[in-house]
Amino acid sequence: QVQLIESGGGLVQAGGSLRLSCAASGRTFGSYRMGWFRQAPGKEREFVATISGSGGSTYYADSVKGRFTISRDNAKNTVYLQMNSLKPEDTAVYYCAARAGFVVATSQQQYNYWGQGTQVTVSS
Repeated sequence: QVQLIESGGGLVQAGGSLRLSCAASGRTFGSYRMGWFRQAPGKEREFVATISGSGGSTYYADSVKGRFTISRDNAKNTVYLQMNSLKPEDTAVYYCAARAGFVVATSQQQYNYWGQGTQVTVSS
């Protein structure tokens, strides 16, 4: 069982930056692929980024590529999402997710564990 707690959301102006953190419980954090998803009001939850257990492999949605960076610190059981050049369309609740194994996963159905979400609001 893995418990995930996100933090770092808030209100920021367009062009600004935020860093989200997701702290995970458990002793085998490095064996979990981690992902970030987001859900805007009235829209489906969508994939943002994913990172392998070792941190050596990352994959991004086209909408955030070049602006967002996913990383992890396995010694701290934490995954991060650095968000730069934020746009109003990035406004959403951001969720951290985890799945055991090494397969690249971009669908929410592929993840077993979820955090409660953190709100990110980008003003124009």
